[in-house]
Amino acid sequence: MKRTIKKCLRLLIVPSILKDLIRYRKMDNEKRFSTSVTDLYPCILDKTIKTGFDAHYVYHTSWAARKVKEINPKRHVDISSSLYFCGIVSAFIPVDFYDYRPADLRLSNLTSSHADLTKLHFKDATIPSISCLHTIEHVGLGRYGDPIDPNGDIKAIDELKRVTTRGGSLLFVTPVGKPKIAFNAHRIYSYAQIIKYFEGFELVEFSLVPDNVHETGFIINATEVLANQQSYGCGCFWFKKK
Repeated sequence: MKRTIKKCLRLLIVPSILKDLIRYRKMDNEKRFSTSVTDLYPCILDKTIKTGFDAHYVYHTSWAARKVKEINPKRHVDISSSLYFCGIVSAFIPVDFYDYRPADLRLSNLTSSHADLTKLHFKDATIPSISCLHTIEHVGLGRYGDPIDPNGDIKAIDELKRVTTRGGSLLFVTPVGKPKIAFNAHRIYSYAQIIKYFEGFELVEFSLVPDNVHETGFIINATEVLANQQSYGCGCFWFKKK
């Protein structure tokens, strides 16, 4: 259905694109590029007043990058977060990135390898700076080819806790609001669930991308009450191991 709608929109917009092309050709005195009709590539949804963006992924990765800079570790380990986050952070901190489906990403200061978040290969208490952003909510739902496991997320959290050093920082991001599973996409957790799962860790900061983020902006030091009012908020937790 979505493809059909997009195709229809493209057909409707073609006359407008052709008018713009004709105008461009009339103004193009230097003829530096070919402007053949056979090369038309109609982009029909970009004439907006403001630039749209995925608020969860722009805000949470920006928040986490700032925290890594603040923590300033000699090396940072990331488990299955956004590649944009890993790539950018590796510009100022060496990053070891691990994923169930490793990425063929080649940048200086960045390594990319396989890891199963429910069975991490690291020894106990060996990582002083680690992140797992917008990932736990998927573990065990089979979305990415991982085994179905109703407790996969708990196993993954326990592994993150296990490998973090005493006093080490763990940056953790997940959807928050009224607890439920939108199968097989993701889970949504209550604030209290996350705090309970990270027993033995101190919460340094909790920030939030609320449902109405385009009205409020990103909220630093958000409250539990506000978190639980969300339908699909993005909770950003900075924990330190006691």
